[in-house]
Amino acid sequence: MGAQKYTVLIAKQPPDINSLWDGAAWENIPELEVSHYRNEGSAHRPGTQCKLLYDQDRIYGIFRVEDKHVRCVHTGFQSEVYKDSCVEFFVQPRATGGYFNFEFNCGGALLASYITDPTRIAGKVREFIPLTPEDDLQIKRYSNLPPIVEPEITRQITWFLGFSIPFAVMEKHIGALVEADRKEWRANFYKCGNETSQPHWASWSPLSELNFHLPADFGKIQFMP
Repeated sequence: MGAQKYTVLIAKQPPDINSLWDGAAWENIPELEVSHYRNEGSAHRPGTQCKLLYDQDRIYGIFRVEDKHVRCVHTGFQSEVYKDSCVEFFVQPRATGGYFNFEFNCGGALLASYITDPTRIAGKVREFIPLTPEDDLQIKRYSNLPPIVEPEITRQITWFLGFSIPFAVMEKHIGALVEADRKEWRANFYKCGNETSQPHWASWSPLSELNFHLPADFGKIQFMP
């Protein structure tokens, strides 16, 4: 299967950060499926969807995860949230240049950078600029789970992660985004849980190898004018 495409609709009004998946802001918004699971993981396949909206100032998203084996122990900004039950949004606003990784664990903690060289060196990308604590304050999140989930939840649950990201946070690294820049971006969406009892790795647009930092494998998000 080739790269995926998703249309981002304009928000009639900015959704509240804690808006419900099927509430007024999101009920008629199409969802995408994070369903391409890597065979390197366990047999755990949590159903994962995401919806996006945008307005002049921000891009908004909400993940829904039908999950089991849910764990969350990293609480600080820029902590290793991918080791927990985690959802991720990677986005490249321009065809040339770097991309952003926004990684959220199920408790709402964020790991985020602007990545300029994704070549992997000892498990890390080669060149990146971490987002700042000031950026963290501007990137809003909502989770229906507490910041710490330990011991691991082993029954079936549904958890949600809502987020909104100001375009201004991205513009600090890539320059002003004019209207023409908001036509089509490259992006991918992920679900993982590296240090849960059932490790797993899934993507929206299929991956050629177990590596989330592969811009060539990103799909496309197209902004409805």
